[in-house]
Amino acid sequence: MNFYSLAADAVVFVHAAYVGFVVLGLVAILIGRMFGWKWIRNFWFRAAHLVMIGVVVVESLFGITCPLTTWENSLRRAAGESARTESFVGRWVHDLLFFDAPPWAFTVVYCLFGAIVLATFLIAPPTRRRQENTTGQ
Repeated sequence: MNFYSLAADAVVFVHAAYVGFVVLGLVAILIGRMFGWKWIRNFWFRAAHLVMIGVVVVESLFGITCPLTTWENSLRRAAGESARTESFVGRWVHDLLFFDAPPWAFTVVYCLFGAIVLATFLIAPPTRRRQENTTGQ
């Protein structure tokens, strides 16, 4: 295994982390809403979550290949590999992320997922902490 192959595997892990944050973030928001968890209303967490799924939706609607996928494929070619010769762990993570379905099915799923994330802004709106008065008044 050479540097490019390891780098491609690292990109797959970053991709998996991105997907994990988006999916598990939504699950946490929905569960947190039921149990009254305050942290799920953190403005920066919610903004990052919305932007991340928003990027996926826009890419899908405009037929843009994810830059992480493009980067991984480039690294695989530089390593002299095809898409199916990555390491065991790299292949396992890759198979978790990519399913065999027509592109329109992914667009529908991404748009529905994005709509659900947007809806969480109504059912559990994010909040910003107010600045505490430091003058003691």
